[in-house]
Amino acid sequence: MCIRDRKRFVHGTTVATNALLERTGDRTLLVTTRGFGDALRIGYQSRPHLFDLHIVLPELLYERVIEVNERIGARGEVVGVLDEAPARRAMQVAFSEGIRAVAIVLMHGYRFPAHERRIAKIADQIGFTQISVSHRVSPLMKLIARGDTTVVDAYLSPLLRRYVGQVADELGRDAETRPLLMFMQSNGGLTNADLFQGKDAILSGPAGGVVGMTRTAAMIGCTKLIGFDMGGTSTDVSRYGEDYELVHETETAGVRIQAPQMHIKTVAAG
Repeated sequence: MCIRDRKRFVHGTTVATNALLERTGDRTLLVTTRGFGDALRIGYQSRPHLFDLHIVLPELLYERVIEVNERIGARGEVVGVLDEAPARRAMQVAFSEGIRAVAIVLMHGYRFPAHERRIAKIADQIGFTQISVSHRVSPLMKLIARGDTTVVDAYLSPLLRRYVGQVADELGRDAETRPLLMFMQSNGGLTNADLFQGKDAILSGPAGGVVGMTRTAAMIGCTKLIGFDMGGTSTDVSRYGEDYELVHETETAGVRIQAPQMHIKTVAAG
């Protein structure tokens, strides 16, 4: 969805949605506390189809896991000092093999981020171009949802940066004279192109569809709506009853995301 005037160019995109559904994001490294390398794979052990004998787990977004020796307790006490040397060596190996995005998710890092900040600094020194840390991306409790959200951000943000750059170039090389480029977020709000990031882009296009649907229906006095939005890759279904429905933890394409989003159901059937 695009709305253009002399001052702004507002854009909603399904680039992130499609990349998540098709698993075409950037190669990603996960760095986490020792002993929790399988936590995101194990997840919450929910069984939506209780009697299925053959359970197919969704494909992971991260390519490799590094478990670092460190531990900060729930009250901020240092249970285990961060051992930087082996963490740096392991991250350097991943970088030398072509991985450029890293997600850093440590136990209790949402509240006590000292170790996350230190690992992020090491990643920056090594040369990683996308560094997502959980205390910035999703500073909330629950390791699994916070970890998945951080991985999603690392996995999709490089792709979004490239896409934003292409759109900006099409609008004009001169940043002072071209329209202000803004993107629709999953929660239905707008953000400057420079602040657009992976975790807020999953439902960028579909959220724009919901906003457009409600504004159009309001012209004829309709306030209770069912939205059906089918594109080339996905189909999105939504509901509107005089107000937008928001959720703060969702699962899209097998990935838990802890961020405000429109309540939209998306399937890979376009």
